[in-house]
Amino acid sequence: MQRRYFLSSLAASAVTLLAPAVAHALPTNRKRFLRPPGALAEAVFLSRCIRCGQCSAICPNDAIRAFDFENGYSSLGTPYIVPREKACILCMKCGDVCPTGALQAIARDAEEIISKVKMGHARVDKSLCLSYQGKTCGVCYRACPLPDVSITVGRLEQPQVLADCVGCGLCERSCIQIPHAIRIIPRTTGSGPLSENSKAAET
Repeated sequence: MQRRYFLSSLAASAVTLLAPAVAHALPTNRKRFLRPPGALAEAVFLSRCIRCGQCSAICPNDAIRAFDFENGYSSLGTPYIVPREKACILCMKCGDVCPTGALQAIARDAEEIISKVKMGHARVDKSLCLSYQGKTCGVCYRACPLPDVSITVGRLEQPQVLADCVGCGLCERSCIQIPHAIRIIPRTTGSGPLSENSKAAET
């Protein structure tokens, strides 16, 4: 019995010691994801986030999830948003409950949100957008919480993304095209800033 207990304890210790190495070896997530509003720069965010889950629990739109190992060991337990599935409604509650400042508290005020929320930036694929194909749509414009600030529309409600887009994802979530004609290019991924040509941003 003592020998069996010793071997089982040894095996458990080995699993504990190897877990970080195994997790690092796992393929990183290629899905686009956003950090919640108010997130610090990625490296600082990862160092401050204590994986408490309070931001996810407070989110009224159930948009904030926590990473498992699919994005690497360093992101384990950290919050993220996939805009195609659930978008941020800019309620700013997540920053209010963050105990470490990994998500900064931002007032639910239009000027504050425009200046401080930088989740990503919307991009329109004109080859997919109905309004650019001669069929009036405008769904993305009407879904935007900051119309004429983040996005505007032209002839046939053709969407034009403006510089003050905060990247909440509501336009992408509402797009009726498949694949989506408007998508959010994240400011960051688990591996750092995205360029406009990043493959990670396109998946």
